[in-house]
Amino acid sequence: MIPAIDMRLRQDRFFWIVQGLALIFWWLLYLNGRNISGPEWFSNHIGEFFLLALAYPILEETVFRGLLQGSLWQTRFGRMLVAGISLPNIIISVIFTALHFIYHPPLWALAVFVPSLIFGFFRDRYQQLFPAIYLHVFFNAGYFLLFGN
Repeated sequence: MIPAIDMRLRQDRFFWIVQGLALIFWWLLYLNGRNISGPEWFSNHIGEFFLLALAYPILEETVFRGLLQGSLWQTRFGRMLVAGISLPNIIISVIFTALHFIYHPPLWALAVFVPSLIFGFFRDRYQQLFPAIYLHVFFNAGYFLLFGN
């Protein structure tokens, strides 16, 4: 972890709650009939796994939360809040979700919105990109390790 925020993240209850909610979400997917195929899928698609679980989250967070949300944060409406969430976070999350409609079915694309808000929330909270990248990698890696593609 990055030393400057390491202790703050470790003590941030919301950071741990978000990770616990991801575990509950994966469990609900399993209960809803989603087959756990991760180990077999992973062993046959190691390169794809690293793209989906590491490379894409780092790239997406760098572009969306780092460049775009960071730039919007610097504008005159950058610190405006809507229900405790920054307006730049909401704008970037809408764009991020809209772009997921290109490759995903509508419900899966829409499901990206809440995690996107969470990633943006932690980017705003710590004014650093690392927490958003970490959570995005955690969400993607957990999902693909369990359910494959």
